[in-house]
Amino acid sequence: MTDPVGRLVVVDLQQVFGDPGSPWAAPRFEEVRPRIRELVAAFGERVVFTRFVAPREPAGAWVDYYRQWPFALQPPDAPLYALVEDPGAAPVLDASTFGKWGPELAALVGGGPLTVAGVATDCCVVSTVLPAADAGVAVRVVTDACAGSTDDDHRRALDLMGLYAPLVELTTTADVLAG
Repeated sequence: MTDPVGRLVVVDLQQVFGDPGSPWAAPRFEEVRPRIRELVAAFGERVVFTRFVAPREPAGAWVDYYRQWPFALQPPDAPLYALVEDPGAAPVLDASTFGKWGPELAALVGGGPLTVAGVATDCCVVSTVLPAADAGVAVRVVTDACAGSTDDDHRRALDLMGLYAPLVELTTTADVLAG
């Protein structure tokens, strides 16, 4: 196996998206976990995990958002926000926004390239990938290591990200691991 290039960003692999009883469950969450584990092993020390967490006090449009999803207004250490995989020594970036790209993630991963996997394809993944690409970072989205809110939403998000080629490349776990 060839050593992959760049950094792997594992977006929001959390209980709140993996628990089938959660209103935010991604139906294919468990299907993508083994592929994400393979990617994490291949990237070794070049992995960053992210976590979506609720803000202490929602502001702006987030006030209405949390009126719709009051169950999510819990502290960052609440069980629903726990990662489902042990990050080991990898850094974990918490953010109260869907998109994780910003100064903090940029400082952790440098100028890329980035390989992105996680959930939900149609929310936090696309909201992380597009700003990174807009900042000039080459991004690979591992399509079979992402899970969407629904299969149709997953596909639509991948189609949208694919429009950003060559800044965004859609790939598979097998292709990443093959180098």
